[in-house]
Amino acid sequence: MSDQNIHIGIIGLGYVGLPLAVEFARKYPVIGFDINPNRVSEISSGRDSTLEVDEIHLKSVLAKEPTAPVGLYCTTDKNELKRCNYYIVTVPTPIDKHNRPDLTPLYRASETVGSVLKKGDIVIYESTVYPGVTEEECVPVLERVSGLRYNVDFFAGYSPERINPGDKEHTVTKILKITSGSTPEVAEKVDALYRSIITAGTHRAPSIKVAEAAKVIENAQRDINIAFVNELAKIFRLLNIDTQSVLEAAGTKWNFMKFSPGLVGGHCIGVDPYYLAQKAQEVGYHPEIILAGRRLNDGMGKYVADEAVKLMVKKGIPVKGSRALIMGFTFKENCPDVRNTRVIDIYNELSDYAIDVDIWDPWANPADVAHEYDIELIQDSQKLQGRYDLIILAVAHKVFANFPVKEYLAQPGVLWDVKGFFPLEMVDARL
Repeated sequence: MSDQNIHIGIIGLGYVGLPLAVEFARKYPVIGFDINPNRVSEISSGRDSTLEVDEIHLKSVLAKEPTAPVGLYCTTDKNELKRCNYYIVTVPTPIDKHNRPDLTPLYRASETVGSVLKKGDIVIYESTVYPGVTEEECVPVLERVSGLRYNVDFFAGYSPERINPGDKEHTVTKILKITSGSTPEVAEKVDALYRSIITAGTHRAPSIKVAEAAKVIENAQRDINIAFVNELAKIFRLLNIDTQSVLEAAGTKWNFMKFSPGLVGGHCIGVDPYYLAQKAQEVGYHPEIILAGRRLNDGMGKYVADEAVKLMVKKGIPVKGSRALIMGFTFKENCPDVRNTRVIDIYNELSDYAIDVDIWDPWANPADVAHEYDIELIQDSQKLQGRYDLIILAVAHKVFANFPVKEYLAQPGVLWDVKGFFPLEMVDARL
């Protein structure tokens, strides 16, 4: 298929979908579809609230009409997708309150694509899933809604997203892309499509299931490694040894893998291991290491809060009715994403101790936090209320570097550095 015949539909315009759509739109006609009219409206005006794409680059690819020969046209009308022959699904794959995979967004996206699917079309999934989801869960939906037959009338591919929110160095075109297809010929087409925009190159996996498995273990591996250093941090605190100093010393060896202790949230590392664990249990295997790592990392927010209270008690600070400030609420530094942030665990635990807690995060959208967590953020440092008995640095935003934190700390007071952000001599404790 020549470039002139390629028309791409991107389903889901979030952290993954929009950067991908922008890159494809430099070369192809792209229809960006999202069910959120506010999201479509802001993108169409040249704004991206996720801050993954800057205004100049976004506006440079926007098309005013869906029939434009090149460029990105965004819409909530699925009928506009009918002009496409490649569909790329980039919707979230969350977990429910019981940590079980929730494939609802994928099912709905598949129904949307199925309603416009034509003979010869290729549907590519980028959402992180466990092995088998594309062909065993999504393809049947495409067949049912479209009335077409898989690998006869339409085809599928899987190319896992590798977006790192907030990272302006490792952007979508600079990260090597795994690709796969439901037949050898389709695998080549999918690979060629991505090769046309990914300057870092591609790796063609031998099957869709291999590509799915490769993605899900990437984040499971990071989760387990972070759980290991989190456990080390707990041990070294009991031994009165600074963990950051230990990691710095150990890191002088060429093959030591450098990971830092801390909270593990977000929509990838804190979620994806549960997808692999679910599939493992379905086939009769109980994944011990994966779930142990998840349990340890999910408990770090409570651990941080409990250790903070112990420090307060040791300093003779009354806990009940005291005032605390948490610096940072997003799931990672220098990023506005608050999805699955584990800072909420610190907040909830401190609140259970009857501590009055304020949260300040200049990166987070107050409306998003209020909607998702029913918490009102302090929106700028000028509104911080006097001095705090406890201050916890939970997220290492660069903007905090010049903040005069000591001016807001009561005497006596506790400064707890979760990220090793401040000098050791400045804090009462750090992970």
